Amino acid sequence: MMMLGLGSVGLVLLSLAVQSGHGAQDSAVWSREETTERNYYTRYHNMSEITAWMEQMKRENPDVVSSMVYGQTYERRNITLLKIGLSSTVRKKAIWMDCGIHAREWIAPAFCQYFVREILRTYKTDTKVNEMMKNLDFYITPVLNVDGYIYSWHNESTRLWRKSRSPGTGGCTCYGTDLNRNFYANWGMVGVSTDCCNLFYCGTKALSESEAWAVTDMLGKMREDILAFLTIHSYGQQLLVPYGHPNTSAPNHDELMEVGLGAAMAIKAVHGMDYTVGTSPDILYPFLGSSQDFARLIGIPLSFTFELRDKGEHGFELPEDQIQPTCEEAYAGAQHIITYTHDKAFYSYAATVTATLWTTLLAAWVSSAILL
Repeated sequence: MMMLGLGSVGLVLLSLAVQSGHGAQDSAVWSREETTERNYYTRYHNMSEITAWMEQMKRENPDVVSSMVYGQTYERRNITLLKIGLSSTVRKKAIWMDCGIHAREWIAPAFCQYFVREILRTYKTDTKVNEMMKNLDFYITPVLNVDGYIYSWHNESTRLWRKSRSPGTGGCTCYGTDLNRNFYANWGMVGVSTDCCNLFYCGTKALSESEAWAVTDMLGKMREDILAFLTIHSYGQQLLVPYGHPNTSAPNHDELMEVGLGAAMAIKAVHGMDYTVGTSPDILYPFLGSSQDFARLIGIPLSFTFELRDKGEHGFELPEDQIQPTCEEAYAGAQHIITYTHDKAFYSYAATVTATLWTTLLAAWVSSAILL
């Protein structure tokens, strides 16, 4: 018997040399493996465990998974993404996904891990996923706000930490900037605070935070290739589309809404959960300086913010028994967006047909579909 440990994560995979007449024993061993792996994705994991998991994904899938350090945090920790896709001789289009920009939203990194597991689990047998892996590369950052995420794991008093961990300036003794208010997208105008002790502190200037700068730099280099930008948050069960300004709409607002409503339908079909779709001024509150708005402003056509479960009963402390159903439904929503994005880019006629179908379905559904 051979045991492979995933660093400090504790995920143990077992394999057994099968001899004639020992099929039942082999079956039992693999049943244990499946249970163990499944249990891994039903728990929250600290940063060292996630880092070990990222390394394991590369080792187990060397042909399709690589990693890239594309920035450093204030405390000089690496910001790392996984690049997932089948090799190609031509320049590929891309999907961006980041999780954990707000430290206390633990369900977000859990979803990024689940998403990676699912596409790696299915691409060899699911023809559509395989096709998308040939045509697209997925750039996935499981934890963007590494300093803040680590701090949120220290003890109960730090569990709800939201911001980065950079120190205040000008005599302010508080720490941290809200990274999702720090992007160069109408920075500092609406829905932010200039008080460094406030949860929504936007920083001293746009891109004052190295984490926001790292994302900005990557998106700038790749903007001609990125077809969709997905940033994962919690909570509220919402799909937000640009822009956060109350008087500004994205040039493709109708398309964003149509695709978002289709994703909400896909989410609802899994466990019956309702997700509200719209701009933040319409369904949440106006705020500027977000990564979603920046992505759309630089020309990435499809930009969405996922606000995962729940609607406030547990809030940021979503119980672990809700990780799996939350990830299952969010995966369905993300898959809808990514499939639409792929088909529009590579099969424009199919995308047009799909859009027409969704328009027909939505006409009957919109009255009860949580669109505000």
